[in-house]
Amino acid sequence: MQELSRISRLIKPSLTRKLFNMAKGYNNVIDFTLGDPDVPTPLPVKEAGCRAIMEGKTRYSQNAGLLELREAISRRYADKERLHYKADGEIIVTVGAMEGLYLALLAILNDGDEVIIPAPYYVNYKQMVELCHGVPVIVGGDGADKLRCDVKTIAEAVTSRTKAIILNTPCNPTGRVIPKEDIVQIAETAKANDLIVITDEVYKCLTYGGGLQVESIAALPGMKDRTIMVNSLSKEFCMTGWRVGYVLAPENIISVMTKFQENIAACAPLPSQYAAIEAFRPGTDYSSEMSSVFRRRRDVLMEELERTDKVTCDVPEATFYAMVDISRTGMRSEEFAYALLKSVQVAVVPGITYGDMCDGYVRLAFTVDENKIREGVRRLIKFVEGL
Repeated sequence: MQELSRISRLIKPSLTRKLFNMAKGYNNVIDFTLGDPDVPTPLPVKEAGCRAIMEGKTRYSQNAGLLELREAISRRYADKERLHYKADGEIIVTVGAMEGLYLALLAILNDGDEVIIPAPYYVNYKQMVELCHGVPVIVGGDGADKLRCDVKTIAEAVTSRTKAIILNTPCNPTGRVIPKEDIVQIAETAKANDLIVITDEVYKCLTYGGGLQVESIAALPGMKDRTIMVNSLSKEFCMTGWRVGYVLAPENIISVMTKFQENIAACAPLPSQYAAIEAFRPGTDYSSEMSSVFRRRRDVLMEELERTDKVTCDVPEATFYAMVDISRTGMRSEEFAYALLKSVQVAVVPGITYGDMCDGYVRLAFTVDENKIREGVRRLIKFVEGL
């Protein structure tokens, strides 16, 4: 039998999926693993997708996506963020944000090019860089606050092989927003070293601080032409299974990504694209309630965690994730997650998934209803109190 590729041996299934799959083997499990919200897709958006199917709009679109959808994305960014991208040339619709990120990396990386990834980081960043034969360079997390990356470590990590920096704000897994002053410093590092910044902004719609706003690094002087902005409808409109993402970037990068799209997925699903057009229709506001729903869930989570001093958790500023500090239990994160699932049927993600510095944490996705959050955290407390 022929030997498989080197990259096939390098890429590993994530612990997130491992715990999710393990949880399926238990009855009455409370699953905090996946960032897959249980809130239904808004009815008019679902109806638009169904209508497209019934009207026979089930074939291929242009590789870059329906022009009507790209125009809707262009209008949205012009109106909400004062960022202007040409619908025909600077925007591509992808099969979720994950494919958008992969196509972007494929478009810019040569063998051995380095990509700086601030930790804690979304596990797929590292593996996607490796899939594209690049070298992931993980930085940060060494100070007293292990969940915050010191921007100085980004500048210090730059070498002659560095091609790009990946940013994720608001951040999965920490639920934090990178401060504006840090974003400015990262932009200066990128400009000084002629680097590309890939900014993953899929959680921008879920911020909870009073007046907290997340401004894209692309809006800073001199950054639009060196920024690849990745986003999707998955979190904002609870459309994870519809698989619609999009990327805004300079025309030469979008052109290459479109060429790759033809050879990888052809296009995003057409009914999903028509649903996305409805989601972005001017005058609608389908996503505002999302922030209220998850703010309430976050508050319930924090209220329940206050019942014990065996674990601690900083209040998430955004997203629907919380990193719970389990260091006082003396257990490593993977050991804790397996024992928690076996003992009280609660599934969480081991913190080591997001970098070695996170081994004293587990991540909870508060994407289930408030009653399940209360019950799940009470089981977790029962477990840690009994250690």
